[in-house]
Amino acid sequence: MESAMLADDARVERWTDDAVIEQVERISNGPLKAAAVRIDEGHYPLDILEALGRAGALGVHLDRHGARFGLSLAAMQRASRACGATGFLMWSHDVCGLYIEQSGNPALNGERLAAHAEGRAFGGTALSNPMKAFSGIEPMMLRATRVPGGYQINGTLPWVSHIATGQYCGAIAGVQRHDGSVSHEVMFMLDCDERVELRPCPVFSGMEGTSTWGVKLTDYFVGEQQIIADPARPFIARIRSAFILLQVGMALGVTQGAIDSSLEVEPMLGHVNRFLSDRPDELRAELDDAVKQAQRLARTPYDGSKDYLMEVLDVRARGSDLALRAAQASLLHQGARGYLMSAAPQRRIRESHFVAIVTPALKHLRFEMARLSREEFPA
Repeated sequence: MESAMLADDARVERWTDDAVIEQVERISNGPLKAAAVRIDEGHYPLDILEALGRAGALGVHLDRHGARFGLSLAAMQRASRACGATGFLMWSHDVCGLYIEQSGNPALNGERLAAHAEGRAFGGTALSNPMKAFSGIEPMMLRATRVPGGYQINGTLPWVSHIATGQYCGAIAGVQRHDGSVSHEVMFMLDCDERVELRPCPVFSGMEGTSTWGVKLTDYFVGEQQIIADPARPFIARIRSAFILLQVGMALGVTQGAIDSSLEVEPMLGHVNRFLSDRPDELRAELDDAVKQAQRLARTPYDGSKDYLMEVLDVRARGSDLALRAAQASLLHQGARGYLMSAAPQRRIRESHFVAIVTPALKHLRFEMARLSREEFPA
């Protein structure tokens, strides 16, 4: 046991900035790029995520590893450049690690967090519904009832990503009083064991390799060892900006991959493509600016100010817009070859749509920005 712990420590010590980026580049340009079409069609790339975990790409944003959010964004951008679905899985995994560490729960923060950060165990996030519920967009779908020693959870979530039997995710439920009203919310680690019913989702137009399932809970017991935050809202307010900011790495990577596809045909088609909008050099300049903004914000991921949150929402929305425009441009630049089902532009069109609709969706981001603006400038 001691030798195994020493080996793990030695591996983590190798997570220097340069070493992490070098390994992520190797994985992204090699096995990940080769598997991108298969992942888009439904392959769940745990082998690649395990390799990314060994490289440090899934743990460097944690406080225990230096809170290097900028490095985490850079790693996610490089992976997403090859495969947007894998970039999304990295984000899901990263924020789950964030929940575990920031919970302060000793039962979650020991070996469980170490295994998660190093890619020896896997888990995602079930916060799509709660984030929309907190904004008043839809009702909370999980309900909690106090019982001796913890809570019983009931309800159904239509889709949760980066989960499977034996894995886990962070989730939130509304705590019901005897009259059925909600007193507050509790956040907990949902272990996908024999008590959890995982239901297949309808076939999506892309991102099929993200292991996304419907989740049904019936009298699922949550004890103290699974509690992330009780109450949940102050915890979510504290990590919200970090949660959203980490997603930007996926948007930037999909954008860069789309620019790559446009540049790929420049020697052959540049003479006619020069009449198109959103040319590669124009998009690259906008991308570079967005990367600089994201990296600056990554220095203070727990800044609780309204101005900081507004800028995080802005760069996340910029990322969605850029991904959509770059993906569309790559298809137009490549022409018929980019219209093949197996073509990278075709895949990135669908990946960019996902970037714009995954919580917080582009409309949700703009909704929140408008709300914050009204608070700052009352009518």
